[in-house]
Amino acid sequence: AGRKQRAAARRKAFSLFVKAKEVPAASRCPGGGEGVRWRCCRQAFEELPGIHRHVALHHSGDVGRQAGLGAGPAQAGGSPGGGQALAGSTARLSGHSYSDPEISWALPDTSHLSHDDLTSQVGEVLLYYCYCEVRDPEKLCSWQKALCQHLCLTGKVRVASEGINGTVGGSKVATGLYIEVMLSQPLFKNILCQEDFKSSAGGAHCFPDLRVGVFKEIVPMGIDPKILSYKETGIHLSPQEFHREVEQYLSRATQGLSDTILLDCRNFYESKIGHFQGCLAPDIRKFSYFPSYIDENLELFKDKCVLMYCTGGIRCEKGSAYLRSKAVCREVYQLKGGIHKYLEEFPDGFYRGKLFVFDDRYAIYSNEDIISACRYCGVLWDQYKLCSSQHCRQLVLTCPSCCNKGLTACCPVCQEKELKVTSRASGKTLKEECECTRRRPRVPTEHVSPRRLDTGK
Repeated sequence: AGRKQRAAARRKAFSLFVKAKEVPAASRCPGGGEGVRWRCCRQAFEELPGIHRHVALHHSGDVGRQAGLGAGPAQAGGSPGGGQALAGSTARLSGHSYSDPEISWALPDTSHLSHDDLTSQVGEVLLYYCYCEVRDPEKLCSWQKALCQHLCLTGKVRVASEGINGTVGGSKVATGLYIEVMLSQPLFKNILCQEDFKSSAGGAHCFPDLRVGVFKEIVPMGIDPKILSYKETGIHLSPQEFHREVEQYLSRATQGLSDTILLDCRNFYESKIGHFQGCLAPDIRKFSYFPSYIDENLELFKDKCVLMYCTGGIRCEKGSAYLRSKAVCREVYQLKGGIHKYLEEFPDGFYRGKLFVFDDRYAIYSNEDIISACRYCGVLWDQYKLCSSQHCRQLVLTCPSCCNKGLTACCPVCQEKELKVTSRASGKTLKEECECTRRRPRVPTEHVSPRRLDTGK
């Protein structure tokens, strides 16, 4: 009875908390949303589930205090760039004040399904992530592995104390059950929702196997989560809001009036085959180089408004937090749901070319534009293949005509030397550094003139 009373008190307090933050529909968020009903922590919410998830994740302590339940304190702090929560201040919590629910080991009932239902080649690939506090990552990892195996899913799932990040492929029956079970997992309740899963045509055949593991971070940026928290992110913009901001940016840039940078925080081989018009795409090979890239080019971002995007949104969570920590930008915004969600809304919008994906498909597309070229002959081409040299993992753009001529490696070093392999006393094999890697600086320094930025190049 006591538990029921406390639960009822929390529900009542939650309703009061949300009602206190409700604003007229005519109000606009910094990104320009028209139908915004709530604002909190510098973010705008058009639908009730969105504000529910946000409050559950970041303000359960506030709700508890309103209910008189003695939840832990929240740390308040101002927001740069003038962003302000509706309650009058921006709350940034130093840690979740709610207690972690126990991880449920439940697996879906598949007794009514045939083997073909779960192993059909006609399926989809899911991409998702969820930041939350995980007290027992090993336990979550074991359950996740059992779930994927139970549903005959392949792919890659990273688990950490800060949450989970996954991309899995399987039949539509299997992926549908996977989403259903993930949403019912107590650990993700009121945090993860249906719209957080990005899907594309594919299946289990898009991955060589299933890899589930525990890591320090759910996206490998190389900075301890205790030092850089995902809770300090930029302002999230919906695809519609981001589209309007890019449209205005491109319009101002052509007039030489832009004070905005449209930043692609992916790797060079991703932006090479597809990107937003007028973006700044760093020539980096790994996301773990992104912090160094920001440090080396900090002056470039001074007093700028930054619009940031990536594939599904997760790299922007950490990337925007790192950029904000430098306190040089006027404001930092990020595309909620990444390019994946943007292309669902605007297949012929400002993103041109293919969207690189980290599986055997290499790319998916929504428009017919080809913005990259064959490495050898220069003809328009955007379908990646692995370098033909056995010990090289570089990707290469080589058209069918050049492939027929035997030009199948990433560079002359690989093509001519067949990438000679030497052995250490330990028995480990080392690959010779190819030309592609040797001539690319680990962290490039941008030499961008104001004129170049103004014209959106």
